[in-house]
Amino acid sequence: MSASSPLTLLRGLYVITDSGLSQPPSSLRHKVALAIEGGARMVQIRDKQTTPDIAEIQAIADLCQQYKIPLLINDRVELAVQVGADGVHLGQSDARLSEARQRLGESAIIGITCHDSIDLAKRAESEGANYVAFGRFFASRTKPEAPPASLEVLQQARQQLHIPIVAIGGITPDNGDSLIHAGADMLAVIHGVFGQGDITAAAKKFSPLFEP
Repeated sequence: MSASSPLTLLRGLYVITDSGLSQPPSSLRHKVALAIEGGARMVQIRDKQTTPDIAEIQAIADLCQQYKIPLLINDRVELAVQVGADGVHLGQSDARLSEARQRLGESAIIGITCHDSIDLAKRAESEGANYVAFGRFFASRTKPEAPPASLEVLQQARQQLHIPIVAIGGITPDNGDSLIHAGADMLAVIHGVFGQGDITAAAKKFSPLFEP
């Protein structure tokens, strides 16, 4: 695994791939490399539609290990095991956290989608999640039907939780600052990076948001 432990400081730009923005599929590794060059601090492979290209995902896992950037797989625990990913991100209807932990081990990074619910986040923390994700905060192309979350949920999470907090949903360099000030440790971005013509330049635009 590329991350030394789940206690690795999770802060910064968290990029999430989208099969619709990675055509042909063989371009995915190159696009992830461009995002890492731009300052991405964690990568998630998310593909809800297609059969995974194991060779391509393995190449991305090797790339992330080379740069010591944690790689997570969305939902698919067995795929994470197969390619030696650092962990998984789970939705509320995906595999149980306890089952994923048993399969992946104590050193794995496991994140949980909590929408706009502090109660779900508290439960995830108590069950051993390494981070929780809230959102959508702005209009989202990936999940336009997702219920909106408010800045207040980040503020409450910052006060009540002891694990890193991720914000997701329509985030750009122009609106991300408010989320960080409200309590987000990481900004999870899909179109704001992979949907841009210059992926590296798009990723770099997020870096100033995390400067003290």
